[in-house]
Amino acid sequence: MNWETIDTHAKQWVKEAGEKIRLSFKTKLNIETKSNPNDLVTNIDKEVEQFFIQHIKEVYPEHKIMGEEGFGDELHNLEGVVWLIDPIDGTMNFIHQQRNFAISIGIYENGIGKIGLIYDVVHDELYHAIRGKGAYINGKPIPKLKETTIKESILALNATWVVENKRIDNNLLIPLVKEARGTRSYGSAALELVFLATGRVDAYFSMRLAPWDVAAGAVILEELGGIVTNLRGEKLDFLSKNSLFAAKPGLHQTILNDYLKGGEW
Repeated sequence: MNWETIDTHAKQWVKEAGEKIRLSFKTKLNIETKSNPNDLVTNIDKEVEQFFIQHIKEVYPEHKIMGEEGFGDELHNLEGVVWLIDPIDGTMNFIHQQRNFAISIGIYENGIGKIGLIYDVVHDELYHAIRGKGAYINGKPIPKLKETTIKESILALNATWVVENKRIDNNLLIPLVKEARGTRSYGSAALELVFLATGRVDAYFSMRLAPWDVAAGAVILEELGGIVTNLRGEKLDFLSKNSLFAAKPGLHQTILNDYLKGGEW
């Protein structure tokens, strides 16, 4: 498998898709809801996913595709080469802000991440990695992650999880939030993972994400020494939705042992 050639094609298609998205800023969006009133999708999400599928199937007909908007293949395993695509990660931000969203593509072989691409369309920042070859932003190497303490950490965490909610006991994370230097929430899992990869935040938590939300970010982050698991510290399952806990080395184990163990995640 020539991963460099696949990576070259993927980067070209990501940049072309980004230009399509930028051009859409001047047009009226067709906005629909999916599972709930805040789970939004636009005609651009759908068009960009179909754009990727068309190109992938033309050049790599044997590859399989898992896409957020459902235009890919129906998968029951991750055998062979699988592209996990989120055409616009952060659709609510895309609609309301025209920023703070990204294209996210993870390419896996037999369940192992080989290529990760996250494109911050508005800032023209492409975060990319090939397994075993380091991680980069627009071709420039990203330094390996360094260990830090909780008191010096900024946590990427939605405020929903420290107020009363239906999914978890909000008291579980309050002590961690109190000890950390600060918290942030950006509304795009892909961007939060690359912000962790570049040291802008130190850990990221989410209670429920789909495989295409994290597939690319996991490849990039692990190239830099970051740890990506669910909130129980287990390996992610890229065929189903998972909780997510990603952090710098050392910090991941500390938070897992001192704050997350015993929680019903």
